[in-house]
Amino acid sequence: MIEKAKQADLSQIIEVIESARAFLKAQGLDQWQTSAYPSSTDVLSDIEKGVGYVLRHDGVLAGYAAVITGFEPAYDQLKGAWLNHNRDYVTVHRLAISSQVRGQSLGQKLFTDVFETFDTYTDFRVDTHPDNQIMQHILTKLGFESCGIVIYEGERVAYQKLISRVSNIR
Repeated sequence: MIEKAKQADLSQIIEVIESARAFLKAQGLDQWQTSAYPSSTDVLSDIEKGVGYVLRHDGVLAGYAAVITGFEPAYDQLKGAWLNHNRDYVTVHRLAISSQVRGQSLGQKLFTDVFETFDTYTDFRVDTHPDNQIMQHILTKLGFESCGIVIYEGERVAYQKLISRVSNIR
């Protein structure tokens, strides 16, 4: 299960992000290549705001993501159409999985943990580089739908997943 990141996790999180950055570069993607984003400053800000989350696997910090609730201003400029007009949703940014555990479906696990942790929400959104076929495959497999293009560190394909929650209220 994911847990809130702590300042003590910062160096390990940066290692995970740097390994993901190198993987993206090896795939020929310019995602995370043209600037320092995401940087230690971004991650530290996430931790201070309480939106940074880590995924541990076999006791090792294996993944990181910023999980933000509420309105994402960049998503208001979608070239396309969201599945609804909701303005209170969960956004996942800066998702990175360590190269040491790649191929073990931990990106997918991180998302399913987000769905479980934020179980009062039914609307989840994320964006990724247009050429990031691996992330697009994960998102499609998890039931996300492509909704258009947003500008977030360049043009990104925006995805949305709506989950119907069964109420236990009688």
